[in-house]
Amino acid sequence: MKIKSYSKVLSALAISSLLLAACSDDTEKSSTKEKKGRDVEQVDTSKFPTKTTNQGKAMEGGHLTYGLVSDTPFEGILNKAFSQGAPDHEIFTFMDDEDLLDTDENYVYNNEGAATYDLSEDYKTFTLNIRDNVNWQDGKPVTGADLEYAYLVIASKDYKGPVYDPEQMEKIKGMKEYHEGKADKISGIKVEGKKITFTFTEANPSVKTGLWVYPLHKEYLSDVPIAKMESSDKIRKNPIGFGPFKVKKIVQGEAVEFEANKDYWRGVPKLDSVTLKVVNPSVAVKSLEKGDLDVAEITADSYEQAKALGNIQILGKIDLAYSYIGFHMGHYDEKKGENIMDNPKFQDKRLRQAMAYAINNEEVGEKMYKGLRFPANSVITPNFKYNNKDIKPYKYDPEKAKKLLDDAGYKDTNNDGLREDPDGKEFKLNFASMSGSDIAEPLTKYYIQQWQQVGLDVQMLDGRLHEFNSFYDLLKKDNDKVDIYQAAWQVASDPDPSGIWGRTALYNYTRWTNEKNDELLAKGVSEEAFDDQYRIDTYNKWQELIHEEVPMIPTLFRYTMTGVNERVTGYDYLAAGQYQWFNVGVTEKEPKK
Repeated sequence: MKIKSYSKVLSALAISSLLLAACSDDTEKSSTKEKKGRDVEQVDTSKFPTKTTNQGKAMEGGHLTYGLVSDTPFEGILNKAFSQGAPDHEIFTFMDDEDLLDTDENYVYNNEGAATYDLSEDYKTFTLNIRDNVNWQDGKPVTGADLEYAYLVIASKDYKGPVYDPEQMEKIKGMKEYHEGKADKISGIKVEGKKITFTFTEANPSVKTGLWVYPLHKEYLSDVPIAKMESSDKIRKNPIGFGPFKVKKIVQGEAVEFEANKDYWRGVPKLDSVTLKVVNPSVAVKSLEKGDLDVAEITADSYEQAKALGNIQILGKIDLAYSYIGFHMGHYDEKKGENIMDNPKFQDKRLRQAMAYAINNEEVGEKMYKGLRFPANSVITPNFKYNNKDIKPYKYDPEKAKKLLDDAGYKDTNNDGLREDPDGKEFKLNFASMSGSDIAEPLTKYYIQQWQQVGLDVQMLDGRLHEFNSFYDLLKKDNDKVDIYQAAWQVASDPDPSGIWGRTALYNYTRWTNEKNDELLAKGVSEEAFDDQYRIDTYNKWQELIHEEVPMIPTLFRYTMTGVNERVTGYDYLAAGQYQWFNVGVTEKEPKK
């Protein structure tokens, strides 16, 4: 699985996953058997545990090997303020806490992390206090000035990373003036030692679930120009965090050696060291079987193989993620800082609706993934109370798809079996998909075949799948060759979706804009939205709008699984969205085989 990550200013880390469904030969055989009348055995996902059952005491001097499952090297941008890729995110969860604030089971900030906070009665002042024993791994204290520095970097015109979101960030007093170069400081941020106070122009419920609380080591980084910070050695080769493990050695793109941070604020980690190494999805399960890895993701296509192993425990949960098919509807105007919906090809929503009705995601989830994927009804995942259960997924209905296309004027005028556009011209769509595990290409061709069955000429872009980084570049640069694309988002703990869907959102890759969308997104972060039912009602209406307009087709929700060697103790797959690596240990010197 391939994952790209993004971060919003008023949202905890969200991971975007440009994710291709993947399948092995076994799953293809299963689909064939189904056609012959045999049932495909479904996975009983209700039986997935989320914690290791090994209750033994962690041994001293323990070492763990972690598999970063990917068929491409990691980029090595080892800082949350600059990284866009989940492989990098997996790395810095060892060297950093997710944020200064922890979250509870509902993804709301609590006071159990590296800092505590208080929100004023009018919801416009947020005060954060960093604990006295929270230090950077070079021994320097983490201070309010470090968090302020993060904002000064992110809001600088020289910053080219993914975080700055004007719709959210400019709710902080003085932020707009600083961002435009009219001020040297952000007037709404005040620092006093380990204390930092944020003052907002208006109340926003997202401060409780997603205020940016990831600091940058000011003393260490301030001699690096902001424009060069992302590419600097201090980010890529010698990063310093405040988490349980320190980077000892990096083999760029391939592996990272960590050693325990003995001065970690929560206490000495139970492991002395960790080796993280990139492992191809095709060999990850075999590596778990041989004991070469202690922990590694298990993809859906490798589940049957992993289930047969006797030396690992499989942990699973519904992921905060959805896969989707996006329509390329315009471009991002850098000068205006907003998305412009100017591609005439997808202006008629009946075309988009027809393409949603033409594909059978239920069959994909059941047969290709044996129930480890299931049709998505929304772009808000079912983990959240904000998911609108009244909305049903687009159900496979090729006849309805054909009627919608007929009504919209897409008809086969030359009797070649493929529809022309309403002007009678050739209508061809390029479908961009990304390389991944074995099912990437079969699934892409499956969707193409279903669209062709309703008369749409859809072709794989350039006749091939695209490597992760080059695929992502196509989207970022609004490449005109891309008409539709297959990707996925792993969403943030903050339910506010404006970081993907806002008019100014750089990550709004469909480039879809809509006045009703603007209105509902604004209501979702208004002072009234501190009333939870108001916010639920607002996001219910927003999801109805997305379902009707179909700027993207939500295809599948998914279970995510990890294989953990039986010698591992203390691994909690839920952990409020955090791995809590300081609490993980091993009870034996060598992995069980």
